[in-house]
Amino acid sequence: MQPRVRTTARSIAGLLGALALVIASSATARADEDGQWTMPAKNYASTRYSALNQITPANVASLRPEFTFSTGTTKGIEAAPLVVGATMYVVTPYPNYLFALDLTKPGAPLKWRYAPRPVPASQGVACCDVVNRGAVFWRGKVIFNTLDGQTVAVNADTGKEVWRTRLGDINKGETITMAPLVVKGKVLVGNSGGEMGVRGWITALNADTGAVAWKAFNTGPDRDVLIGPDFKPFYASDRGQDLGARTWPGEAWKIGGGTVWGWISYDPELDLIYYGTGNPGPWNPDQRPGDNKWTAGIFARDPDTGKARWFYQFTPHDQHDYDAINENVLLDLPIGGKARKVIVRPERNGYLYVIDRASGEVLSADPFVHVNSSEGVDLKTGRLIPTKAKEPKLGKVVRDICPSANGAKDWMPSAWSPRTRLLYLPATNMCMDVQTAEANYIAGTPYVGAEVRMYAGPGGHRGLFMAWDPARRKKVWEVQEDLPVWSGALTTGGDVVFYGTMDGWFKALDARTGKLLWSFKTSSGIISQPVSYRGPDGRQYVAVLSGVGGWAGVVVSADLDPRDPTAALGFVGATGDLKQKTTPGGTLYVFALPRAR
Repeated sequence: MQPRVRTTARSIAGLLGALALVIASSATARADEDGQWTMPAKNYASTRYSALNQITPANVASLRPEFTFSTGTTKGIEAAPLVVGATMYVVTPYPNYLFALDLTKPGAPLKWRYAPRPVPASQGVACCDVVNRGAVFWRGKVIFNTLDGQTVAVNADTGKEVWRTRLGDINKGETITMAPLVVKGKVLVGNSGGEMGVRGWITALNADTGAVAWKAFNTGPDRDVLIGPDFKPFYASDRGQDLGARTWPGEAWKIGGGTVWGWISYDPELDLIYYGTGNPGPWNPDQRPGDNKWTAGIFARDPDTGKARWFYQFTPHDQHDYDAINENVLLDLPIGGKARKVIVRPERNGYLYVIDRASGEVLSADPFVHVNSSEGVDLKTGRLIPTKAKEPKLGKVVRDICPSANGAKDWMPSAWSPRTRLLYLPATNMCMDVQTAEANYIAGTPYVGAEVRMYAGPGGHRGLFMAWDPARRKKVWEVQEDLPVWSGALTTGGDVVFYGTMDGWFKALDARTGKLLWSFKTSSGIISQPVSYRGPDGRQYVAVLSGVGGWAGVVVSADLDPRDPTAALGFVGATGDLKQKTTPGGTLYVFALPRAR
């Protein structure tokens, strides 16, 4: 017997409202396209979608290099190029050069170079390569962070320094690798160093002067975390006074991590910023009983004051280094027949979350890779359900924990197409063995307490690239890659999606089917964020930086011994063969279709 379908005026109205949201979303994306790329995520919603549509599945096979540019560096390049008007800006890993290229001239010659000269000793406290995730353009200035903990604003026309503010202290193990975001005239910046026992924070600087406007810690008492009467988390476990201190033993929160080295999004209508907090320290969970708030979760804050509005913890008492620093893609989706303003978040713990961005309520949480470290997410309480057999124990090797410490998806950002209504996400298929030990805190040195060995997960492939339908809660297609996919994704109005591989292939896929349409071999592995822009000549271009490194590729960029599977916090165990597949590099590649004749 077939179930009866009951149609009511209310349900029809809901469906029509959801359809209108879809149409409006697509129209807005087209209307907002100016051909530039002024922030790494493309826009405040972090969609990494370009509505440019000259490049299509029918002609993408004709893409060819238009020009290249050598950065002169050989460490991991994770940044996205920026394009503002007729100039492209490229920021490098340490020593954090900023280049401006003239797109009006053949070969895009160098206009100027700015060298911030960060302290060399900062290289020694960067846990996972000396990367930088990009710059942001704001009212005539290019603003970016340096490895040694400074934020710098540079005149976009001349390359002259406008202001410089020191925020981090490398003597404590603090560095800065994230890309800043400017919201309402405030530059938002967070710190790195969770593996060094630092205390995580996010701060806002005046974009005109560099002066600190506010600073919020992610651990400690409410006054430090900027929690007050406006803080209204959805779940009971996140309510209570001074949880950022009381869910830690003693004063362990002072060296408890929770850093902000990933992505920030902004909703102008709700006037809220969203960002994730990193893992608690040390990795040995026995040393920090409790939920360890406010680590491994997501904050919503007022951008003017920094005051917290809500928080949700993806992984309470994180036992496997599942930092929650991934991108927050802000979408309007039909959920259960109703239009909802949501955050779509592929999380390191292996679940793709859909969260109400006004309240912090988890609407769905579905595994998108092989997961055995937990048994699911309880939507009534919001809590992850850990698998007892996969909990690390002192003096014991716990085997086959999936995902591994780098997560189902690390920092590398996904992309959303309002045309296909799909999220395109790079991912890893990796597991690990873990043995914990007592960690001792010494400022500026590793504070981990775990020996990790990573390896390929089920099937033997280490990487994935997939399309996910967040409204229907299912995977649409998937591409398996030999190596972890450590680059960001880019999707376009021509229904083409781009990403790179760690052995140097830059690929274009049909956004609807996942079919490989084009690929180009670059000189080094790709772990950066591709972008698309309209050149001064009116043509659509696609740009990507090659330069292997980062946590996944540091075996190459730092010339580590591939015979030590515990090197690079265990990642070398999974990528020791990378030295036979690629070499260090640092080159910008820009592609376009042939000129019409």
